[in-house]
Amino acid sequence: MSLPIVLVHGLRFSGSMWRPQIDQLTQQGRRVTACDLPGHGSRRGEPFSLGGAVEAVLGAIDDLGDRALVAGLSLGGFVSIATAAAYPHRVAGLVAAGCTARPAQTLAQVYRIPTALLDRLPDKGQAVNERFHRLTLRGDGAEAVLDGGLAMEAAHAVIDAVADMDVLGALSAYDGPVWLINGSRDHFRIHEKRFLDACADARLLNIPRAGHLVSLDQPENVTRIIADAADVASLRRPQPPPRRPGATPMLEDPTHQDPAP
Repeated sequence: MSLPIVLVHGLRFSGSMWRPQIDQLTQQGRRVTACDLPGHGSRRGEPFSLGGAVEAVLGAIDDLGDRALVAGLSLGGFVSIATAAAYPHRVAGLVAAGCTARPAQTLAQVYRIPTALLDRLPDKGQAVNERFHRLTLRGDGAEAVLDGGLAMEAAHAVIDAVADMDVLGALSAYDGPVWLINGSRDHFRIHEKRFLDACADARLLNIPRAGHLVSLDQPENVTRIIADAADVASLRRPQPPPRRPGATPMLEDPTHQDPAP
């Protein structure tokens, strides 16, 4: 039996963004699910926290079995990394897409100011975001994103929570196989070499003609990578539970000084 797969969505999105992958993976006979994180999709209105997001992923693993490949994009990538660090015995393999930038250095620059500007609009930028995705996503990608709704109100809490994450430390704490995926045009590639070096067992894949939403820009390629990763991770021997299960995701060390990229 193939290894189950849990898919984790990006900021403001929901599990519906993974519809292209779910359709293809299901056709292959694989067990796959896409969870909604707190404050998003079916859980809009709930407060977001990194710990709560990790528990949502763990719950999705529970629904499918004992272990799973966990794959996330952007915010979902950071949450997937945190889950792997906290529950390595439950995450047989990790696919982290569009998230190879240290959050403390990038989130403030990329998201805080635009979010503040969108907050001034009557609809918090809902119409602008919908129009953007309809113009930029090919095929059924826009509908896959928009069908689950856009949680514009969740952005501030997500940025505050993820900005404090020591993502390189979390990657270092996980000894399972890791696939780091980026679109070749993605602005979040800035620290990809450091992310690769932090992993015990990793490979870095850059997909041509794709941007930040690589799973929607190149859905067939990403689906193939996820399926191959699940097959590889299924061969990994199960790890024993840690002595203190449920450890909280690592936070940024305030004394750490990262050199310029």
